[in-house]
Amino acid sequence: MRLRHTLAAAAGAALLLLTVPGAAHAAEGDFRYTFIDSAGKEGQATLHNPASGECIMLPEAAVEYTQPPAHSPKNRTDGFAIVFTNADCTGDQFTLRPYTGGASERLKLRSVLFV
Repeated sequence: MRLRHTLAAAAGAALLLLTVPGAAHAAEGDFRYTFIDSAGKEGQATLHNPASGECIMLPEAAVEYTQPPAHSPKNRTDGFAIVFTNADCTGDQFTLRPYTGGASERLKLRSVLFV
């Protein structure tokens, strides 16, 4: 009797796993930040619907020692954005909440992870 209940529960769990949709592949919305270009001028960049669950290097600020870090991030996506002071999502980190998260030019960043 217990074996039958155990098998039925296992079959039900397997069926449930097959019918549940997978995790979202992108945070919907925009993530904006400011950077300094090679001429020393300030510019802005936007990540539109950035991938979730993978480290994103900010191309204008990714190379340490040759490019200044980006700053002033604004998270207008539906996911949390964890910004990092170093490339490859390393170094100090700061979390920006969905839709309204932002920081001033004092927050320097080189990479970001959306969760």
